[in-house]
Amino acid sequence: MLPKLGIIAGGGDLPTRLVEACRAAGREIFVLGLEGHAERDNPALPVDLWSRLGAGGAMLDALRRAEVRDIVLAGRVRRPSLLELKPDWYATRLFARIGARALGDDGLLRAVTTELEKEGFRVVASQDVLRDLLTPTGHLGAHGPDEQAEVDIARGIDVIRALGGLDVGQAVIVQQGLVLGVEAVEGTDALIDRCATLRRDGPGGVLVKISKPGQDTRFDLPTIGKATIERCAAAGLRGIALESGKSITLDREAVIATADARGMFVVGLDVSS
Repeated sequence: MLPKLGIIAGGGDLPTRLVEACRAAGREIFVLGLEGHAERDNPALPVDLWSRLGAGGAMLDALRRAEVRDIVLAGRVRRPSLLELKPDWYATRLFARIGARALGDDGLLRAVTTELEKEGFRVVASQDVLRDLLTPTGHLGAHGPDEQAEVDIARGIDVIRALGGLDVGQAVIVQQGLVLGVEAVEGTDALIDRCATLRRDGPGGVLVKISKPGQDTRFDLPTIGKATIERCAAAGLRGIALESGKSITLDREAVIATADARGMFVVGLDVSS
């Protein structure tokens, strides 16, 4: 029998999908919703406890009381300022230990994961619970990138590799060789909206999302869903390129159907070389 899973839930559909998968498998869960990140009005997300992000000690105590053994970090989490975070004694001590590693998302998540494992928990990947999450290689749907889009994708991959080494972001939008925007703290949705105001005449741009160099695949993999397709279409983009095997496509059938209806391409690429 699988051990009880603690789902530390941020925003988006991924936490809900994990809940559904665990229920189908008969696996016990404990959902810890992060205030200001997970959706309180989502009836499909059965939150057992709401907690602010800085309440590290209280969250650990709750997970232990619930007899959780495995933990998955799932969903979008907007990086708060230290003032917003209001760290408790445990979080303050953690930040003092990790120092500069807290400056980047990947560095912070690695440090948090290490601390959870020191506390006796096992941190697992979302894709270990939901086996069909990872983006496959090839075209997802009827459309594929043309020559200009291929050039834009290659440009985007180079940019993310360069900035990803600095733990900056996982997404970039390129149009006709021009970098319209790079994802930072604002997240992919805000990046898409911002670049909608910067688009040039001619063939639309491409959203490229790949993991950072050396990224721990247990958390924060680049993710898209049906809403991403709709947002990109509204912004005048003509396609999305993802790293196959290291990105998540939620509700793949809905993503494909929406992309086909919008005349957009979605492609999974092996960018390991």
